[in-house]
Amino acid sequence: MNRMQDLHKFIKLTGDQAKLDAKANGTYIVYKTSDGHLVKEYSNGVIERIEDSELQNE
Repeated sequence: MNRMQDLHKFIKLTGDQAKLDAKANGTYIVYKTSDGHLVKEYSNGVIERIEDSELQNE
């Protein structure tokens, strides 16, 4: 059980560090929401959903 708790802790810390890095560099982070959508989260708190059409390569 401790291994799972440790894993969840490291995942959370990684996400927190990504947010700090994005804020420092004026960029955004990308992640998948619990309902399965990909989103961009900007350092100012704005969350923008990524549409499927944006994901396709030309």
